[in-house]
Amino acid sequence: MKKESISVFDIFKIGIGPSSSHTLGPWRAALRFLDTVRKQGIDNVASVQVLLYGSLAKTGKGHGTDVAVLLGLCGEDPVTFDVNQIEPRMQWVTDQKKMLLGKEKEIAFDPANDIVFLFTESLPTHPNAVTFLCTYKDGQQVAETYYSIGGGFVIKEGEGNSAGTIVDLPFPIDKAADLLHWCMKTGLSISEVVMENEHAWRSEEETRQGVVKIWETMRDCIYRGCHVEGELPGGLQVTRRAAKLNKRLLKGATYNNYDEWVADIRKGGAGFQYTLDWVSCFALAVNEENASFSRVVTAPTNGAAGVVPAVLQYFIAFCDGYDEEKIIRYLLTASEIGSIFKKGATLSAAMGGCQAEIGVSSAMAAAGLTECLGGTPRQCMMAAEIAMEHHLGLTCDPVGGLVQVPCIERNTMGAIKAITASQLALQSNPDNARISLDTVVNTMWHTALDMNHKYKETAEGGLAMNFPINLSEC
Repeated sequence: MKKESISVFDIFKIGIGPSSSHTLGPWRAALRFLDTVRKQGIDNVASVQVLLYGSLAKTGKGHGTDVAVLLGLCGEDPVTFDVNQIEPRMQWVTDQKKMLLGKEKEIAFDPANDIVFLFTESLPTHPNAVTFLCTYKDGQQVAETYYSIGGGFVIKEGEGNSAGTIVDLPFPIDKAADLLHWCMKTGLSISEVVMENEHAWRSEEETRQGVVKIWETMRDCIYRGCHVEGELPGGLQVTRRAAKLNKRLLKGATYNNYDEWVADIRKGGAGFQYTLDWVSCFALAVNEENASFSRVVTAPTNGAAGVVPAVLQYFIAFCDGYDEEKIIRYLLTASEIGSIFKKGATLSAAMGGCQAEIGVSSAMAAAGLTECLGGTPRQCMMAAEIAMEHHLGLTCDPVGGLVQVPCIERNTMGAIKAITASQLALQSNPDNARISLDTVVNTMWHTALDMNHKYKETAEGGLAMNFPINLSEC
C-alpha cells in the first residue's frame, strides 16, 4: 500500500492530450529536470538529450511523448500552453534544429537525434521511464531519470514509490474500509470527508473554486468536441463522430452557448435510446479532443478522460444536476475512489492494462453519480466495485500506439457501465454484497501483475497486433 496523501487536484489535472502517462507525465518530468538545469546554470548548457525507455518508447510517437518532453524543456506549462501552437512550435524546432531551453537559452537540438526511442530497453522500476542528460560547456554532465507512473504522476529515480506528498489529514484514507470507517463515525458523506481532508492543503473556498475550474475545463472540452468535425491526427484516418451525432440528435436546433445547448438536449426527452446516444456523444467528444492534442482533464488519466465528464454531463442534462454544489460533490467523491485505486493498485495502463484507466474512471464516475443521486457511502462504494468488477482484465492495446482505437469507444462503454453500476447500487442493499471495493482493488492489482506485458500499452498485442500500423507513419 502506497502511503501518500492525495488531493482532488492530484487525481484531476488540467493538461493536454493524448495521454496522461505518455504526454502529461513526461512533460512534467521535463519541467522538473529544467529546474535542476536552472540550479546548475542554464547559460552554461551546451546540449540536452532525452532517452525514452519501455512503453514510452514503444508508443511514444503515437502519444506525443517527443512533443511533451520538448515543450517541457522549453518551459511551457501544460495547463496554459496554447494547443494551437503545438504544431508550429514543433515545426520550427525541426526546421531550425534548435530550441529555447526554459524560454531563456537557445541551444542546438535536433528531435530526430536528441530524442532517442529505446524500443528494446526497459528500466526495472516502471515501464514508463525517461532519462534527461544535460551537458555543460565545461564538459560536466547531469542526468536524471523519471518514471511516469500513471495519471500524470511522476517520480524521480531515488524518490521511492510515492508521487504524492505526506500531509497530516484529519481523516487518513488508504483503502475503502478507511473511508467507510470515517463516514460511519462522523455521519459525513464521502464528498464531505474529502472536503475536510482538502483543508490540509488550502481553504474550502479555494478548493471549491479549483473544483469548479476542473468542471469548467471538462464542460468546455465536451462542448468543443461536440462541434468539431474532421479527421483525427496520427495516420489511422479515424473520423470524428461526436459532432455529427450531436447534430443528428438535435435535429437542426440552433443555440449560441453551452446553457442553450443543454436546454435543447433536454427538449428531446429522456427515452432510453436518446439518453444512451447522448452519453456516448459526450464521451466521444472528450476523447476525440484528447486525441487531437487539445486541453482535457485527467480523470484519472487522459486515455480515460471521457468517462467522468460524460457521466457528469448525463447527470446535468437528464437528472436535473445542473447545480454547482452537486457538481462539486460528484467530483470530490469520484476523486477519492481514484485515490484508493492509485494507492492499492495502479492508474497506469503500462502497469495494469486498460482496467487501470477505463476501469478506474468508470468506478469513480459510478461512485460520484451515486452520491449525487442520494446514495449512501456504502452504496457509492458498491457502485464503484460493480463498475470495476466488470472491467477486470481489460487490456491496453492501442492500434499504432495512438489513443484512438479502441480507446475512444472504450470511454463510451465505461460511462454506460458507470451509470448502470450506480443504478444497481441504488436499487440494492450493500449488506448483501459479496465483494467489497477493497477486494476488487486488490483483485485488479493481482490481475495486472498476471497480465502479459504485451497487453500493457506496448502496441504489441491485441487489436494493435491484429491491425498493425507502421508507427513511423503515426
